[in-house]
Amino acid sequence: MNKIEMKTPLVEMDGDEMTRILWQMIKEELILPFVDLKTEYYDLGLEHRNETNDQVTVDSAEATKKYGVAVKCATITPNAARMDEYKLKEMWKSPNGTIRSILDGTVFRAPIVVKGIEPCVRNWEKPITIARHAYGDVYKNVEMKIEGAGKAELVFTDKDGKESRETIHDFKDAGIIQGIHNTKASITSFARACFQYAVSTKQDLWFGSKDTISKKYDHTFKDIFQEVYEAEFKEKFEAFGLEYFYSLIDDIVARIMKAKGGFIWACKNYDGDVMSDMVSSAFGSLAMMTSVLVSPDGIYEYEAAHGTVQRHYYKYLKGEETSTNPVATIFAWTGALRKRGELDGISDLCDFADRLEKATLSTIESGVMTKDLALITSLKEVTALNSRDFIGAIRKQLEA
Repeated sequence: MNKIEMKTPLVEMDGDEMTRILWQMIKEELILPFVDLKTEYYDLGLEHRNETNDQVTVDSAEATKKYGVAVKCATITPNAARMDEYKLKEMWKSPNGTIRSILDGTVFRAPIVVKGIEPCVRNWEKPITIARHAYGDVYKNVEMKIEGAGKAELVFTDKDGKESRETIHDFKDAGIIQGIHNTKASITSFARACFQYAVSTKQDLWFGSKDTISKKYDHTFKDIFQEVYEAEFKEKFEAFGLEYFYSLIDDIVARIMKAKGGFIWACKNYDGDVMSDMVSSAFGSLAMMTSVLVSPDGIYEYEAAHGTVQRHYYKYLKGEETSTNPVATIFAWTGALRKRGELDGISDLCDFADRLEKATLSTIESGVMTKDLALITSLKEVTALNSRDFIGAIRKQLEA
């Protein structure tokens, strides 16, 4: 068969451990036989990041700004144990954090809903999309260990040298302190991206923070969201019959548990990190969640929402069989290919992405799936396959 031609390359960001293995399987079995794939390749595996002093991560983000669409494999954010394991020069920062900062993007994560995998929350009928702010807070923090008594202060020095001070705490003994920040520009971009995505997908938008306790930091988020809504999106929301709803974050969480879904939940950076895992797991599996980083300039970076599946990778290295779920990684590829097709006017590429997603879901709905789904499915006749055989089953559906 003739392969689908591409005009513009995707930026391809390879990753680590078991997801790196799946990445290659997906390309070989599900994409390269059907698409004349054009990519600009960047190896974001931890070893190569270490060799390049993490310059490869910056380069991949800049390439994404150039080409407009990227697809990314899951990567390791190293801790102390990884420092020793990979003999790192330093504890490199999260590649996702670096890329988000350069692109000034907002992350939208939504569960992949499939027949036979019912949500743990019984009243959830439609997907809940998490919109995660992708800058600042604890991910750009500075921290100190306090060894003994003393006074910790928050100090700001303006461009004229004038200082403003607030006492954080008078320590009587050892402790810890942390400094976090955000910017008006970043919060405004986040708000605008959320409202734009809500309009484009015709979904209500919910947002919550802790403004009653954090009367300046969190309250600023609340104020900026309201300002952007009133100035730019209120008429559009009303025209489409959409709702923008703000409340305290704890009230939002309580309401989420009783809601039916079908809306976007905007979250600050840390809230979004945690709640996206909660929502994806409650809908079935961490491996069943899409993730796309969208910049205000219309740049898109698609990835799976989960990590590198370290435990399965160690089994794989021992030659043991693994049944790692590749669905979110497949959907990262389909999302990127579809968007590339949309931007370049290649309808065949969009259709291929649709067919691959349908083949993936049809395979699961037929009772053929990986072990993580077999443990939670409501289907009666189930066959649990290893990763390679499951991808092979999807290919058969795709060819059919």
